[in-house]
Amino acid sequence: MQKGIIMRLNPTSSLRGEITVPGDKSISHRSIMFGSLAKGTTEIDGFLNAADCLSTIACFRRMGVRVEENVLRPGHVLVHGLGLRGLHTPDGILDVGDSGTTARLISGILSAQNFTSRLTGDELIQKRPMKRIMTPLSAMGARIASDRGNDCLPLTIEGCRLRGTHYDSPVASAQVKSSILLAGLYADGETSVTEPTVSRDHTERMLSAFGADLQTAGTTVSIRPADELHAQKILVPGDISSAAYFITASLITPNAEVLIRNVGINPTRDGILRVYKRMGAHITILNPRESSGEPVADLLVRSSHLSGTEMGGAEIPTMIDELPVIAVAAAFAEGTTVIRDAAELRVKESDRIAVMTAALTAMGADVTPTDDGMIIRGGKMLHGAAVETRKDHRIAMSCAVASLAASGETEILDAECVDISYPEFYRDLKRLTGQE
Repeated sequence: MQKGIIMRLNPTSSLRGEITVPGDKSISHRSIMFGSLAKGTTEIDGFLNAADCLSTIACFRRMGVRVEENVLRPGHVLVHGLGLRGLHTPDGILDVGDSGTTARLISGILSAQNFTSRLTGDELIQKRPMKRIMTPLSAMGARIASDRGNDCLPLTIEGCRLRGTHYDSPVASAQVKSSILLAGLYADGETSVTEPTVSRDHTERMLSAFGADLQTAGTTVSIRPADELHAQKILVPGDISSAAYFITASLITPNAEVLIRNVGINPTRDGILRVYKRMGAHITILNPRESSGEPVADLLVRSSHLSGTEMGGAEIPTMIDELPVIAVAAAFAEGTTVIRDAAELRVKESDRIAVMTAALTAMGADVTPTDDGMIIRGGKMLHGAAVETRKDHRIAMSCAVASLAASGETEILDAECVDISYPEFYRDLKRLTGQE
């Protein structure tokens, strides 16, 4: 999709059909990283072929890892690992694009290598805070510096010997936790991280499968240094963050019945399902099963009469990426919805509290931003508007969902930003509305 495009969307009278959303972005990133550090060939099915994950592949290719993408079998990837200590000096600057996951997780790995590397990315990622991983990694002995002295990318990382540590993280962040655990693979003793609440646990599940020695107790996870990781076969489930847009669209659209197949329902990620149940959503979980250590199910979603609710505390990390589209559902619900304890939204690809408030307000919703969330007074009829995405993929997709139940035409500005996580999003949305 070309840059700077405007997507024009209109309301729909129904939403029906089946859909399989792209592979989980978090798991796709990790499968490339851990496969690169493992001994042997890791085979991945369901890999998310989107900009963020392709940035991870590009970075590891620059360090000598051979990654094969099968053009005849989309989502099938082979990673020929170099072993835990086999990465080569990069043949240039490592460019993470707009991927915060790539930037933060790879920093933990690079901190322990026997070479110096430089890490950069696009203009948006260069504004996102990196001190949250620089501080704990430095406590382990890492030599990591922000080139501009502002605790953001670009970073210069001089690999060195690391020591084990215990870090009390002030935020529940899987990226922070994972960066520390990956550095801990190389440290000279046990490394542990304690979070205020448990963040998504894909790293713990997958690293354990690769042979790492991890232990979890409450909100603390510990890792012992490893001699070797071993290649795995990974089946990536559908991303619940991508499914969230079709779940929400089905709830707020009249005459809707949509079956979303093969969705990851990891309990550290499925907060949106619990919140929507509380709001009165008709969501049926079908065929629950386990795939490559991750819980998976099919979701049948129907039009629903939603009521406002309050959300905060420990449930926020389980749905942090879904909060913008949950705000859309709240705008169509009866009563008031309060989102609190979500200040993390302000340091994502955009300030999602400010940008989502502006977008919904432009469409006629009654939204008040707070320091750590939003207050949404639902029940007002929304109308089409030109909405600014600030090139944030989750804002764009959330506003596209809102357009389905608003009156008139909605224009999504910089609509191509969905390529970050879901390149076929608009096509899939239109197919379910019968507009394709």
